[in-house]
Amino acid sequence: MQTFTFPDGHISFAYPAGWKVQTKQGPYLDEASKAGSVEAVVLDQSGAEVVSISSGMYGDGAAGRVERTVLDRAPVPGIIDATGKPAEFGFALDEVQPDGSSYYFMDVRLASEFLPTQESSGSNQVPLANGIMAAYVVFDFTRQPVFASSEAAKAWMATEQYAQLKSLLLSLKYA
Repeated sequence: MQTFTFPDGHISFAYPAGWKVQTKQGPYLDEASKAGSVEAVVLDQSGAEVVSISSGMYGDGAAGRVERTVLDRAPVPGIIDATGKPAEFGFALDEVQPDGSSYYFMDVRLASEFLPTQESSGSNQVPLANGIMAAYVVFDFTRQPVFASSEAAKAWMATEQYAQLKSLLLSLKYA
């Protein structure tokens, strides 16, 4: 494993040997916040973009009604939000209401976003002292499995790739 630390020293994570991390400008609202917003893009051994982690960005977004099925979740001990709430890793399926379309995601969110009663798509933005963190797996369905069913998604959970991605997200730390 290798360790990457953001330029401001706040967020770090471990990733597999042979993978690479590239940084680029993260989203920002004004010139004063520009320097603190960085996105780390993690590339696997094939060069495919597999994870995006942003640090120091502003919060935005929208949510909609969903029925959430959580396939896997675990605490991320190194990430506690700015108000003291714990963050969790999760792999879940949202069935968008009312049309019933399906959306799989694997990311880090506040623990309250992975409850069985979740009815909102919510947000993967975790507020930290230096701004918002967003950490998620980039599903490129031309390179990763298309989950035709929850059984297919559960089968993917038994792969080395799933274990590597989960381990990376669980290794996140904020200092």
